[in-house]
Amino acid sequence: MEYKKIVEKTKPEMEKVISYFTEEMKRIRADRATPSVVEDIIINCFDQKMPLKQLASISCPEKRQILIEPWDKNYIRDIISAVQKSEADLGVSVGENSIRVSLPPLTQEYRESLLKIVAEKKEGARVSLRRAREDAWKEIQDKFQEKEIKEDEKFKGKEELQDLIDQYNKKIDEITKKKEEEIMN
Repeated sequence: MEYKKIVEKTKPEMEKVISYFTEEMKRIRADRATPSVVEDIIINCFDQKMPLKQLASISCPEKRQILIEPWDKNYIRDIISAVQKSEADLGVSVGENSIRVSLPPLTQEYRESLLKIVAEKKEGARVSLRRAREDAWKEIQDKFQEKEIKEDEKFKGKEELQDLIDQYNKKIDEITKKKEEEIMN
């Protein structure tokens, strides 16, 4: 069953799409502070660019507060600058050895803009899934043209690909719904 191998080979690609989409959703700020809001901010220090998570420990002591504790005090100024540039409405205060980032409550307007971003990322993930399906379908059709698979196997392959894409689209919908609820509550 040559077509089954092609379908199976498509699953890891689709898993990568789901994994990437999940990470993207974590980065979108809801009303609750999480380290993912700031951990991937690129810090330019000592003529090198590094994500914040490589320069400091990041925690959330309160619902709307992120505590950044740099491993070296020399990073503090660069971290503050990068955090302030990353998102304009973050409040930043500096302690002796730490930085506190305060997240203001979300306005309705900001929530709506976040929902648009979620919708765009959802569509991007779906496009990636469709691309993986199309590549697999093309490969199945090529195998049919080369007479390596029969016509009924070709259509079984198409059916299985569609079932697979339906499963992964459902996962995307679940992740999206959870994020939308997080943003709106």
